[in-house]
Amino acid sequence: MVRVYGEPVEVQARADGRPARFVWRGRLYAVRSIAGHWVVNREWWRERDVPAQPELEFWRVEASAGQGTSAGSYELRRDVAAGAWTLSRVAD
Repeated sequence: MVRVYGEPVEVQARADGRPARFVWRGRLYAVRSIAGHWVVNREWWRERDVPAQPELEFWRVEASAGQGTSAGSYELRRDVAAGAWTLSRVAD
């Protein structure tokens, strides 16, 4: 079952930008693996003299809320300009 949220989350990322852990609804989740990563760029064709900059960065991760708990699939979204993260969907 997939649920879509769009709730803000606090994400601690590694130096290379990969999420390592996140806090959602007061619980700390540790990222166990990264299943996917993609970027949505702004409309670069409208600004020919400016290199394309990412607007949204998506990470599909497997994460769990602690040892002994099963991992779930989560999709984290980072708004690059705002520096804000949201949890966009969860698959049970």
